[in-house]
Amino acid sequence: MPDYGHDLRFGSFITPQAARPERAVELARLSEEAGLDLVTFQDHPYQPAFLDTWTLLTWVAARTERIHLSGNVLNLPLRPPAVLARSVASLDLLSGGRVELGLGAGAFWDAVAAMGGRRLTPGQAVDALSEAIDVIRGVWDAGERRPLKAGGAYHRVDGAKRGPAPAHHVPIWLGAYKPRMLRLVGEKADGWLPSLGYATPEDITAGNKIIDEAAAGAGRDPREIRRLLNLMDGFAGGPAGEWVERLLPLVVEDGISTFILAGDDPGAVERLGRELAPALREAVAAERATRGAATGPARPPRALSLRRPGIDYDALPASLADRAVEPGDREYERVRSTYVWPGSPGLVLRPATAAQVAEAVAYARGQDVPLAVRSGGHGISGRSTNDGGIVVDVGALDTVEVLDRGRGLVRVGAGARWGDVAQALTPHGLAISSGDYGDVGVGGLATAGGQGFLARSYGLTLDHVVGADVVLADGRTVRADAGHHPDLFWGLRGAGGNLGVVTSFDIEAAELADVVFAVFVHDASDTAAYLESWGRTVEASPRRLTPFTTIFQGGPGQGPLAQTLAVWAGDDTDEAVAALEPFLEVAPVLRQEARLAPYAAVVAPHRNRHTGQAGGLHGHSALVDHLDAATTGRLAQMFGDGLLGMLQVRSVGGAVNDVDPAATAYAHRTQNFSITGVVLPGAVERAERAWDGLNVTAAYLSFEPHFDDKLLTRVFPPPTLERLRRVKAAYDPGNVFRHNFPITPA
Repeated sequence: MPDYGHDLRFGSFITPQAARPERAVELARLSEEAGLDLVTFQDHPYQPAFLDTWTLLTWVAARTERIHLSGNVLNLPLRPPAVLARSVASLDLLSGGRVELGLGAGAFWDAVAAMGGRRLTPGQAVDALSEAIDVIRGVWDAGERRPLKAGGAYHRVDGAKRGPAPAHHVPIWLGAYKPRMLRLVGEKADGWLPSLGYATPEDITAGNKIIDEAAAGAGRDPREIRRLLNLMDGFAGGPAGEWVERLLPLVVEDGISTFILAGDDPGAVERLGRELAPALREAVAAERATRGAATGPARPPRALSLRRPGIDYDALPASLADRAVEPGDREYERVRSTYVWPGSPGLVLRPATAAQVAEAVAYARGQDVPLAVRSGGHGISGRSTNDGGIVVDVGALDTVEVLDRGRGLVRVGAGARWGDVAQALTPHGLAISSGDYGDVGVGGLATAGGQGFLARSYGLTLDHVVGADVVLADGRTVRADAGHHPDLFWGLRGAGGNLGVVTSFDIEAAELADVVFAVFVHDASDTAAYLESWGRTVEASPRRLTPFTTIFQGGPGQGPLAQTLAVWAGDDTDEAVAALEPFLEVAPVLRQEARLAPYAAVVAPHRNRHTGQAGGLHGHSALVDHLDAATTGRLAQMFGDGLLGMLQVRSVGGAVNDVDPAATAYAHRTQNFSITGVVLPGAVERAERAWDGLNVTAAYLSFEPHFDDKLLTRVFPPPTLERLRRVKAAYDPGNVFRHNFPITPA
């Protein structure tokens, strides 16, 4: 039989004895310390001498950090599959993707029936297990919006809500010996988990044959199915050479790739992890090299048929392969789109280190498809996904580290979300102005601008970036700051998406803990008057106040409403109230509130799923010095004529305009307001003509979902654009990073 080419994994199989509950936990922690990959526990819910296995798994997950966990195997007749699916997904999310699911069809039917379970014949038990797998996978498929209808005579769900989705692809392994169960493994499971003693080496050979034939009949590649084996107590005795000699044929001839040692001997656990596992790995690597055996994950034929032209999937570096996602993968729906924009990339790479980002860029550069880079994926512009191309998702680079508390110097990974950054900085009394939504990624915002709730007091996010680590188009990683590659450092702050992939930023944070957060809802029926009055009030306000307003259509019988969110950068409530009171005079007030809160509460993360919710948003941005009568009249007319579904105005004066326009590639330093209009479906052409009537001369890159030539000089004034083209020629002459606003190298 073939070697299926899987990486070797090793685990322990622990008895969950209730008389000594701490022993099972200690053995699990020892398994992790010894370097094992997996810890498993028997599951006999009818056995009063045992701890409940699922409760034990949750406790062990909280007491460990790295090791994966599974029942070996969970007793399906006493664990309803829909509930089990949610339990597994929940623990997988809480543990950071460390849960595996071993399932058994059931045994000891007298004990099962005594506990209230349904007694089944062997054939019925196999049918019930097959139905359960469909139910479990259906619950995990949270990207599918239709209610779940699955199962049949034994485990039926009819209209159940799906989710949550696990943190990673949770494999389902089946404990199986008889032909019908083995065929089910081949048809539906991710792994086969027999025990040596119940199955002989000859049984394993025969079982593989049945599984492989069933897999092929179901349109699967047999290599998709991992072969695991429980080794009985005492198997780890004797010299390492003898141990390797016994197991090597099981790997290279029968494809066993996960060995789980049963028993509660701490010495055996330590020996397995520290001595025997390394010896077997070395022997297998040598044997595979001699035989020229193929290794690595196998892909289902259906998934292979979805691969996109222009991408050499076989050339993907091994370091990126395990976390890469292709069309047809179970995780694809979770990573294909951004929050606003749907996408269908041919490959999503998820590097975990800066070095892997460099590998990803080098690989993507050699493919004949578009390249997009994603930090958080919440941007309006939608440039962090594509159709048919490659997406490099740096979300795993999400660390937040205070480098120098005296300076407020913070190092932030490009894949962090701003809500998490705010929470991490709160204990230090620090904050970074960072947009108005906690799910936004650091990388996209810190390279484009950063119009946040502290803008008037603090400035743009990029105004306080003092250094960055950057992967360039040629694969080099460089440091960019005032003393190293200063031209690149200049360009990164405003056009970073055109020049490289930033992996981390050094940012000087503000001394700030609590803020005053206020909400006003006004009657904006006279939209032009509201906007003009609101603008005057903002410009007259102290710069410690940063308000944003959003105009939207009210409910039935209502005209337009306007909601203002305002942040006072400090905890002096008397000063805050004095600054906020003038907004009560802007227009009739329908609601008002203000509260003292940590800045982190204002930009708390929401953890929304990214499924392209807007489905093709169209809109425009404008940066204007004042909300004068001409501007507000035109905007009000567009809103009143049904061209705009939403209109937002952010205040960006104050500290933003203290910066020299030539200091960064974000050169707009006279404007007090940033305007965004979302166009209603069916009104795009009319809205374009009306928007041109605003005579816009400046725009914000991140709020422009569609590019045309006239936008380029609105986003980058001509002197800035010419300088950017020279920087582009120096650092990306081949125009690898062209998915952002296209800047042609000089």
